[in-house]
Amino acid sequence: MHWIAPSERDTATDTLEKRLWNAADQFRANSGLTAAQYSAPVLGLIFLLFAETRFAQRHAALLPSPAGGRGAGGEGRRASNRADDPAAYHAEGVIYLPPTARFDHMLNLPEGANVGQAINDAMAEIEKHNPQLAGVLPRTYQIFTSTLLKELLKKVSEIPVSLDYDAFGRIYEYFLGEFARTEGQKGGEFYTPSSIVRLLVEVIEPFHGRILDPACGSGGMFVQSARFVAEHQRKLPSPASGRGAGGEGKQVSHNPADELLIHGVEKTDDTGRLARMNLAIHGLEGDIRHGGHINSYYDDPHEAVGKFDFVLANPPFNVNAVDKDRLASDVGAGRRFPFGVPRTDNANMLWIQLFYSSLNATGRAGFVMANSASDARSSEQDIRKQLIEARAVDVMVAVGPNMFYTVTLPCTLWFLDKGKTNLPSPQPSPVNGRGSKNLPSPASGGGAGGEGANCRDTILFIDARHIYRQIDRAHRDWSDAQIGFIANIVRLYRGEVPDYTLGGEAAAAKLSETFTPSPAQGEGRDGGGSLKYRDIPGLCKAASIKEIEAQGWSLNPGRYVGVAPGEAVSDEDFKEKLETLNEELEALNAQARELEQTIAANVAEILEA
Repeated sequence: MHWIAPSERDTATDTLEKRLWNAADQFRANSGLTAAQYSAPVLGLIFLLFAETRFAQRHAALLPSPAGGRGAGGEGRRASNRADDPAAYHAEGVIYLPPTARFDHMLNLPEGANVGQAINDAMAEIEKHNPQLAGVLPRTYQIFTSTLLKELLKKVSEIPVSLDYDAFGRIYEYFLGEFARTEGQKGGEFYTPSSIVRLLVEVIEPFHGRILDPACGSGGMFVQSARFVAEHQRKLPSPASGRGAGGEGKQVSHNPADELLIHGVEKTDDTGRLARMNLAIHGLEGDIRHGGHINSYYDDPHEAVGKFDFVLANPPFNVNAVDKDRLASDVGAGRRFPFGVPRTDNANMLWIQLFYSSLNATGRAGFVMANSASDARSSEQDIRKQLIEARAVDVMVAVGPNMFYTVTLPCTLWFLDKGKTNLPSPQPSPVNGRGSKNLPSPASGGGAGGEGANCRDTILFIDARHIYRQIDRAHRDWSDAQIGFIANIVRLYRGEVPDYTLGGEAAAAKLSETFTPSPAQGEGRDGGGSLKYRDIPGLCKAASIKEIEAQGWSLNPGRYVGVAPGEAVSDEDFKEKLETLNEELEALNAQARELEQTIAANVAEILEA
């Protein structure tokens, strides 16, 4: 399916990024520092600006109101006292800023003042009054001249602040891309684009519970999860469906901090600090373990096995040189690597098992993964087979190229759902002796939206490579309508009612156009006009376990979805297919070399005997 949305790039956001980079570039030109050195001070000031915006709103609400008859008596004095009480801010998830740590104070420092020391002192004061930020904020401003810092403060103060999206994360994404470009890096660690994170979140639906990201970067997964809770203010799913920890009828709080218990791991200490700043800006708190040689392959600081309701991640792809000997004690049923360690020197299947093993009995995971993991052979295929046979894989989404700032490669989104095993298998029909395709009723633990494909013994494949919005020549993303459309394909597949909170009328119209009941397939004859899932060539396919086994346990959506009638295979599709085949050939060649070495060693041993 081809759906290229018109570019609607937010010019204010574009200006925000460029202003920020101009400020960072000014630092670079006048300080002689590397990108890694000057990024933290710039982001620290931007953090302070966003924090002050939330602080100012809360401060105004706590001040006595003359219109309400206050301000002259004791009540007014009590309100005034609360405006200076850090606890009154912390109760609403807002960072308290003492007077000397506010932007206006620093902008109006007198001539000759040591601005660098003043900012360092301000950061220390913020950490003193906000314990969750202890050891997080940068304090290296004294290495820059006061003149340069004054100019930087002025530039940052001009940035228009938006509180309704992950502004800090967007800035961080832009910074990483620019840093990678200026430093000449290829790939590496990068921030996950917000449109991809929003789709991950829309599919796993983290309304309430414990959430983990073992490669959390700047914390964007957590921020988007909180945004999902705030935007979908509705009742928790019924316990009958195996979802939610709060019970039928429990209202989700308007404050995401009350609903999500956030846990993260980040190998790089500086990036972990950025994650904690990001959480604080958005009124969230979490247990983020970072630095100190912590590594998710070898370390399990949250004792994660079987503990989490949700896992979200964008791990580094195709990592090699993992010391497998150090993993030996974590291999086996009920451990971190339940399906074994791959023989190939590639960590993709290690990450996938970490996500799987961290889930509780009804947990869901959504993560970004290299395309090669969907088709890899040998021991990686064996692990993928076990994962499929465990009925844990729920949805696979193929994503096209140019969706990331620093790499152009396409990727795949994986969605796991351990709760699928609670769904009953299709029962034989008394009429034709074949299995029923009807979803179980909500009362029996199935979907909430009526009949559809049974999810337990199938996996939904979606080809979204040709669904995108072109931002500029080199970059793409998804519009809200496109995200809502893809997420609602999943909801229809699960037998749930579509949710148009994200995407609104545009998503609803596209879904209706695509899944309108088809009389030719016997739909809608009973007068019902509700949308129901069905396979759409070129877009989506619910494949059975037997079909997947016949394809060598491949989880590549392109193998199942096919091409829509009348659609030709594009050059882009051919290139991607050729890349996939080349990856398979390289893997087979590597296996052949391993076998050759083994045979040679065996022959030599026999001859020496």
